[in-house]
Amino acid sequence: MGVGIQITVLGSGSAGNCALVETETTRVLVDAGLSARQISQRLASIGRRITDIHGILLTHEHSDHIRALGVLCKANDYGVYANRLTAEAVAEDPDWNAKVRISWRLFTTGQPFEIGDLTIEPFSVPHDAYDPVGFLIRNQTNAIGIVTDLGHATKLVIERLKTAGAVVIEANHDLKLLQEETSRPWALKQRIMSRHGHMSNEAAATLAGELASERLQHVLLAHLSRDCNRPELARDMVSRKLRQIGASHVTVTVTSQDIPTATISLNGKV
Repeated sequence: MGVGIQITVLGSGSAGNCALVETETTRVLVDAGLSARQISQRLASIGRRITDIHGILLTHEHSDHIRALGVLCKANDYGVYANRLTAEAVAEDPDWNAKVRISWRLFTTGQPFEIGDLTIEPFSVPHDAYDPVGFLIRNQTNAIGIVTDLGHATKLVIERLKTAGAVVIEANHDLKLLQEETSRPWALKQRIMSRHGHMSNEAAATLAGELASERLQHVLLAHLSRDCNRPELARDMVSRKLRQIGASHVTVTVTSQDIPTATISLNGKV
């Protein structure tokens, strides 16, 4: 049996997203949307150091996925992995600190690349960004899929995630809570609910059901809205769907904006 692969979601939500994927020899961050201080503190809380990181993978250019990038790259010589349109959007952002030099490692969406003993497979997802991607990250023993921002699950998304033993999928909002929420204008609600916006609990449950197999062990629900969702609503809807199709062996975890999840280890092929 080869070395296992692990994931810890350091934080996920509208205020920032960041996850650690690692083997014994390679550690990468997927997005850096928390503050640099929070990323460092949360890594320390699980016995890791920011200097242990071998690269940062970007799903897209929105601020809740890149917030710490400037500070982290100023202090550490990280390779930052993104496709061309995402890198250009980050570099051209007028709020970006142009004095920070980023060591870009450009990838082509749809073409795998390697970091240490990890193989990274980026694939397109439907979201309102320049060229947003999800990732399938694998080593010789298993794979982890991450899709934190997408309006709906395309056939491509389902196909790419089918081989994963653990998946991080978006469960942004409860439809009823979103529709009844009074502080958001209707146009914003329409954008959130669109096919290039954010997935609801119901959509997350449907995707989890599509992916359920003997191989799948963990579903982590990410990017929950503070105002338009509740952890128990997201967990109950996805868990109920999995029970209905006989996939009660799959563990459902709701990620938090404020604290890391327990580390999930996938130690062998299923």
